[in-house]
Amino acid sequence: MDSGQARGSETVCRMEPTAAQRAARDRIAAELAAAGFALPGTLTVRAYACGKPGCRCHADPPRLHGPYAEWTRKIGGKTVTRRLTPRELAEYQPLFDNAKKLRALLTELQDLTLDIIETGSSQEP
Repeated sequence: MDSGQARGSETVCRMEPTAAQRAARDRIAAELAAAGFALPGTLTVRAYACGKPGCRCHADPPRLHGPYAEWTRKIGGKTVTRRLTPRELAEYQPLFDNAKKLRALLTELQDLTLDIIETGSSQEP
């Protein structure tokens, strides 16, 4: 790579973050680096009514079946839902929690970047 070519977003964008913004970026980066493994998709816990007309889940008041934990994600462009056992839910819950934390950190980093470029463009002559 030619040393005159731009490398990295800060070189290309010429962003000028304040010291506080750099500190926020560094904190976010440290949290991202410390994050563990994560699972993609969504975890939902639901109760269902079945198709049997005389079942307790159709009574008044209904007593639904469940709760069931379901993991939904995209695989090859298709939505796939998998029901988790209670043991799997307990085992995978920290991975779903990590994924949620990673999404929040990424959103925070994107919001910080937007703040930097919006502040920088309003200061231009």
